Amino acid sequence: MRFNLIIPVVLLVLLGLLGSVYVVREGQVALVLNLGRVARTDIGPGLHFKVPLIETARVFDRRFYAAEFSPERYLTSERKDVSVDFVAIGLINNVGDFYRATGGQMDVANDRLAPIIKDSLRNEINARTLTELVSGDRAEIIAKQLEGINEAAKTLGMRVIDIRLKQIDLPTDSDVIAQVYDRMRAERRQVASRLRAEGEEQARIIRAEADRERTVLVAEAERDAQKLRGEGDAEATRIYGQAAQRDPAFYAFQRSLEAYRNAFADGDGVIVLERNDPFLQYLRNDR
Repeated sequence: MRFNLIIPVVLLVLLGLLGSVYVVREGQVALVLNLGRVARTDIGPGLHFKVPLIETARVFDRRFYAAEFSPERYLTSERKDVSVDFVAIGLINNVGDFYRATGGQMDVANDRLAPIIKDSLRNEINARTLTELVSGDRAEIIAKQLEGINEAAKTLGMRVIDIRLKQIDLPTDSDVIAQVYDRMRAERRQVASRLRAEGEEQARIIRAEADRERTVLVAEAERDAQKLRGEGDAEATRIYGQAAQRDPAFYAFQRSLEAYRNAFADGDGVIVLERNDPFLQYLRNDR
């Protein structure tokens, strides 16, 4: 009978011990609730005790975590619509405030943190042009707003370490894309017109240089041809002179034959001369 009483007592003691012990691992933080109210907070790693049935331990991850948010649409200083996709890197800074504000739910914390970050970024993006936003220093945009974001995030027991702008897009349902494409086409047309004008200028220079060289070459060739013709005529005259000196009669006869050949070369030539004209002296039969 006594043995039967000991077993339930031992079981109750074991259950009490198991219910009064909890473990907090590295990178975690815990708080203890006493009948639903926060009793102790910021409990670090190790083995800890609590009152069974009355107190409850809640353990949370205190390491850095990345919270992704849905893309938000903003207007630049030029009134151009852009869609900004970003991610926040943060941690639980005060576990007591975190539990009171969110009930220990990270999804609730992200939902409440999102408008704080988005509204803060809106002020910075609205003051910048699209070019400054895309090609500028994105870390500078975040640095100017991070202090204000953390001031508002204190009520959630959280601290934002950094915000990374993942992507900046132009919404497909806005006129910005068409404007960007129009500007890109205009820039390409301007570049093409400049290159075309430079090419035409180079072509004119090349053609002018070629025409000048052609003129020089033709002039030099004509000069050389005239020189050669002059030398040939002089040589022919010299040869004719030598031939005339050796046999004047034969030379006169040869010259007359050449004259006849040239005069009647086409076969249709008609020459009207007097009968005793010296041009026909070798065609008469009186010799």
